[in-house]
This record gives sequence, C-alpha cells and structure tokens, in this order.
Amino acid sequence: MKSAHLHRPLLFFPLAALCFSIPGCKSSPPPPAPAATSSANDVVPVALNVDRRDPAIDAIIPADARLERVATGFKWVEGPVWVGDSLYFAEIPSNSIRKWTPGQGVSIWLQPSGYKGSAPYGGPESGTNGMTLDVQGRLTVAGHAQRDVLRFESLDPAQAPTVLVDSYQGKRLNSPNDLVYRSDGSLYFTDPPYGLPTQGDKDPLKQLKVNGVYRIPHALDHAPGAPPDNAHLQLLISDLPRPNGIAFSPGEKYLYVDNSEPKKIWMRYRVKPDGTLADPKLFYDATADPRPGGPDGMKVDVDGNIYSAGPGGVLILSPEGKLLGTIVMPERVANVTFAGPDRKTLYIVASTSIYRINLNIAGEPLVQTK
Repeated sequence: MKSAHLHRPLLFFPLAALCFSIPGCKSSPPPPAPAATSSANDVVPVALNVDRRDPAIDAIIPADARLERVATGFKWVEGPVWVGDSLYFAEIPSNSIRKWTPGQGVSIWLQPSGYKGSAPYGGPESGTNGMTLDVQGRLTVAGHAQRDVLRFESLDPAQAPTVLVDSYQGKRLNSPNDLVYRSDGSLYFTDPPYGLPTQGDKDPLKQLKVNGVYRIPHALDHAPGAPPDNAHLQLLISDLPRPNGIAFSPGEKYLYVDNSEPKKIWMRYRVKPDGTLADPKLFYDATADPRPGGPDGMKVDVDGNIYSAGPGGVLILSPEGKLLGTIVMPERVANVTFAGPDRKTLYIVASTSIYRINLNIAGEPLVQTK
C-alpha cells in the first residue's frame, strides 16, 4: 500500500513537477489524466524477466506468461484495486484517484483526492494511497496526505466519503498508507510519515511519536456519514520504523507487515481471536539486495504465497518465507492487486506505468470469509 517515500529518492520527481512543494512557488494545476484510448493502443507487450530462485515458481508463473503495460504517463502510482470493470488507482503527486477501463483508457475519478488546503501542500505526495474494498464492495482508502482513513459509500465521487478514523489518543495520524479488512469487519492499516510534507519523523506536522500499525475494530459497521470512531482505534505495532504494506494469510492466521527502511524486511504476526497480534517473526529480509525498490504493497494468493513490491520488482515469497523468485520490472514497483473473473491476473503499479501478468494461482479475495 506504499508510495515511493524516502526509500524512493525524491529526485525521482522532475524538479518542475516539485514546484508545488516549494513555498512561494507558483505551480500549475495537477496534470490531467492521459486521454482515453482504445485497449489495442493501450496494451504494449513488455519483455518478461523472471529471476527464478526456486522450482516452485514454475507452478505460479506460466511458461508462456506475458507481461503487458496497459497504461503509462504518470509520476507515481499506488493503491490498485479492481472495482466493477475498472482498475482504480492513486496517482499520488497529482492528488488524484484515477481508473483504467479496458477499451476506454484512463480517466480521473476524483481530484483532489487527498490534501484539500488552499495553500501549496509543501511535499511531494499530496494525494491518497492504498485502497481496498469491504465485503459490501465499498471503496476504502488510506488518506495519506489527508491523514485519515475514509470510505466511499458509492462510486459517485461527488458523494462525501465517511471518515472512519483520523487520530489516535487525541493526536492526528501520520499518513495512513495501506490497509486490509479482516473477515470480522475490522480494518487494519499502516501509518508511516511518508504523506507528510517532509516525509520524516521530525516533520512539524507529525504529532505521534510512533509509526504504527492500527486496527479499527468495527469498521464495517461504521454508519455512513458518522463522525470518526477514534475512541476505539487500537495501536497493535509500534516498533517498526516504516511500516508499509499489509496483508492476511489465507485463513487469517497471520498478518504480514513489511517495513521499507532502514531495513527492508517482512514481518509475520499471529492473529489472536480478538484481533490483536502476537509472536512477531522476521519473515524475510531483503536489506542486502541492492536492486532498486523496497518493501511496499503486497497481496496473497489462495496457496499462501505473498506477492510484494520489493528490490527489483515483484517478490514472490512462499508461506514459509522463502524467496521463490522476482518478476523483474523496468520501473520501481509500488503495489499489486489480483483481478479478473478467476483472480489470476496480477496488476502491478510501478512508478509511471501499470502492468499486468496472468498467473496460474488465484489471488485471495480482498476480504476473506470466516
């Protein structure tokens, strides 16, 4: 769930595009979405390079698999989720949520999506970040620069969203990054500082000392339009410097949380019946991998394999924490999601573009059943 953050050098953005982050600089309006084009013009084959580390990867990636780029022309894309017949995703620097529809191309669904102040934001990531769906199909969003977690009651962008939480013990959240529902209706999310103007722990706007992982116990039952339910927000993890991507194992026995920096690690926690966590375990460590990229958004397939943004592209880890292989990508990867009628199409959002690849194993539903 998730932006390039500090682990993506800020020089990634062209200096002209960062004008809005400099006080007093007159910036132009956020760029419009690319013009809609036909599916035939959108989809471009890309050479597939798989760094195979274990024979088990052959059961996941078909021998005739193809990598395709379906859209491009962005600065930093995040938070992909398939809704209806379209892929919704965040284009963070332009403060927008966009959607790509096969045969129609890309359009802006909501802008501004995050920061709505009148003054320039002062940082590179003014938009929203990770997105998911609840069991009712409602789009739920990590507000990032807006510093909250919100839910859209319909796909009418003009309808005001419901803010589920925006503070913990009277202090504003940092910048919610990625999120996942549990089958009991609770919602878990990560809260590093990457959506703050300086993206650091000493940012003047940062009120919380921790960069935590939180649980909203009854998020599914939060009434539409009701005020934030901050009183029941639970801090579950407080010792990760930069918690980022988050996902449940099949059956929700474990919760995976990755950490972007300074160590590039994936952690596994046992989920207790009451939704709290126990038995933290280092699941995988890629700190020594020098390839571009770091731990970010991730999803899980029905066999328990984890697909995560990481050094070099999309890392595929076994349920035991073994690196099976990496889908090596031409750009730094932010996040992934499964789509298609059989959930075997993996969409990959990577810096300026969106890619897809068909796999042999289906992804877990965004919300598992009890």
